[in-house]
Amino acid sequence: MILTETPRCKLVTQLVTWGHWFALSNMILAIAIASVYIFSSPAPETPLGLTYLLSNWISHIGFLTFFGFIILILPLCYLVPSARTVKAISAVLAAVALAVLGFDALLYNKYAVHLSFSTAELLRTEANTAISLFSWQRWAFFFLIFIFWLSAQLVLANALWKRVARLQKRKLALPISSFFVVCFVSSHALHIWADANLYHPIVQQDDLFPLSYPATAKTLMSRYDLLDRDNYEQRLELQFDDRISLINYPLSPLYCSVSAQKKVLLLVDNDVTKLASQTKLRSKIPLYADRSSMRDAQRGYLFGLPELYHQVLSKKIPILLDLPTALGLQVGIYASELDAGKQTQQFSQDWSNFEQGVTSGNTNLAIGFVDSKQLNSLLLDPSVLQQYQVFVVKDSASGEKYLYSNAELYADFASSEDLAPTMLNMLGCNAPTQNYSTGRDLSNPGRDWLVTTQERMVIVIQNNKRIEVSSNGNSKVYNLQTGEELPDEADTRLLSQAIKRLSSFAAKH
Repeated sequence: MILTETPRCKLVTQLVTWGHWFALSNMILAIAIASVYIFSSPAPETPLGLTYLLSNWISHIGFLTFFGFIILILPLCYLVPSARTVKAISAVLAAVALAVLGFDALLYNKYAVHLSFSTAELLRTEANTAISLFSWQRWAFFFLIFIFWLSAQLVLANALWKRVARLQKRKLALPISSFFVVCFVSSHALHIWADANLYHPIVQQDDLFPLSYPATAKTLMSRYDLLDRDNYEQRLELQFDDRISLINYPLSPLYCSVSAQKKVLLLVDNDVTKLASQTKLRSKIPLYADRSSMRDAQRGYLFGLPELYHQVLSKKIPILLDLPTALGLQVGIYASELDAGKQTQQFSQDWSNFEQGVTSGNTNLAIGFVDSKQLNSLLLDPSVLQQYQVFVVKDSASGEKYLYSNAELYADFASSEDLAPTMLNMLGCNAPTQNYSTGRDLSNPGRDWLVTTQERMVIVIQNNKRIEVSSNGNSKVYNLQTGEELPDEADTRLLSQAIKRLSSFAAKH
């Protein structure tokens, strides 16, 4: 009893109590700083994903802060005899730790990476750039900011120390600790479930916060035979990120020549009215071009990339238009409403100029999103079919789309992404198709399957089968003609190859 009342024990008790309140205060500051990670990433699109985000944000950052208190500050409370020294060292440690967290948050905001050995080269490059660009006044400004931040920590430490007796009387330890524990347990439980089901709105947040290693179904549930490992591994292999924020387009610079003597015309008409001069368009191929909107349809034809990438292509110029123009060819587009990005507006023409350019043969590459009257007026002009390699996309009475052409095409089926590489190759450019499109040149044989996307689904077509793969790796097989679901197992190797091809343009952060 006498021992517990010694001044040293009283001081230790006060320091430990003060340390917990100091840690809680810095938890709140750290959670506020960590909001930068949340605002730097796309928001989850589901309530469950948002619930996980909030619980993981609070619990993970709170855990990191409290862990730092346990290993750095708590030992000082027992080992250092001076309260003033403990407060000073703790304030310095907290200021440095939160400054590092802030730097990591800014690094994530700019490059979507965290501080680690793998990012050392990036940091070195950034440091060299900063040293060369920053004047001594700017470095002095940053130093003053840190001094202010350290001073704020010292003021906070002293303010809490003066009120430690009052704070000790408040019965807040249990509700506060319970709140953080509930957030911690719920976030890990949600992640285990999401990992088992490959629920993308949660799984895609794995790298959001620094030093984040959430519990997984693979390591926990499989231990108790609650998870089919073979099925899990198969779905994991087919999982893909359906939210693209950056794109490499093209994958590498294109070097090729084009011929001013060659002319290509693409006409897209969604009406089922009978096609004029159909007999002169000897090629007829089923075309998969099921798009969510007219904007997606236009971008699919112009960029040669599926719907997955259309959002991030808004500021890009289609290679199909940019390369021929740069090499001196005349390019024109007609659409009653052209919605393929601001950069394509420079190629837009009204109908009279577009029609005149085609009938006179002055336009080397003409692309028209037309109605049936406009389509037939061009096809009934004999000079058009004589001068141009013509491609016509037309709906049939059965609702299917077909690609007609007066060129010889080698394919049993095609997608809208095939048109861009096919037309560019017919203009004389033999650059590798895979550098700018997920489609292929239909004038050359060799197609076994095609891959495209519709909304959040990957579509693979092969051997009269349509395979749909969701973002969590689940797949279904349908008969391409009847739409009936088939009991067949999807070819994992084919799907893995298709998704790898599909994801090739997604830029790595």
